[in-house]
Amino acid sequence: MSRLEKIREHSSWKDIIQGQIQHLAIVALMAIGAVSLLANPSDASKFLFLTSYDWAIVSIGLAILHQIIVALGFRLQLYRNLLTRMFGERDMHIWAAIFMPLLAARPISLIIIGWTDTTPITNMRVPEMVLGIALIALAIWAMHSVLVYFTLQRALGGDHFRDEIAEMPLVDQGAFKYTNNAMYGVVFLGLWGIALAFGSWNALVVAFFQHGYIWVHMYCTEAPDMRRIYGS
Repeated sequence: MSRLEKIREHSSWKDIIQGQIQHLAIVALMAIGAVSLLANPSDASKFLFLTSYDWAIVSIGLAILHQIIVALGFRLQLYRNLLTRMFGERDMHIWAAIFMPLLAARPISLIIIGWTDTTPITNMRVPEMVLGIALIALAIWAMHSVLVYFTLQRALGGDHFRDEIAEMPLVDQGAFKYTNNAMYGVVFLGLWGIALAFGSWNALVVAFFQHGYIWVHMYCTEAPDMRRIYGS
């Protein structure tokens, strides 16, 4: 019996919802806090009929949608093999088609927020741009490490789908030489970089929300999953 088959044989619905009440409670508080910090000036410019404030709400909503879908997808795949039973060998292709657009929406929406925002962070544009560009460069390097050394399959949660992916060795090259979670710890710094490069207060608030929320996903969803797949 494979490792994943054994996990599924001994699983219950309690395993599926583990950490998700905390997840929803924390994100509700985080979203309320983030929205309360957003600026909504009367002279705000618009893109596609929406102001920076509106786009910030959209971006926060898309991030919440993304991580709820991922939490459901990971748990139902890990404990019920749902996607594989529904789509067979196309399971990870279907999952990527759901996952990737929502992931791409994060930086794209943040760029729109920064572009339309009229509320500055500090008015010290040169330091903001230098730091922003540095963080974006760091994030690009970390993303290269994810794609080349960690692989996209693993980044998409392939260890919830295939035993052979779960059995791949730990990565210690590129950004992973310095941190075992380059995706959450380093790649997401690019969101801060975008906000600083634009000098946008609303983009900074959304970057803060998104980076904090991904760690909520880590501790409420992925950490328990990793303990089941790899052991404590």
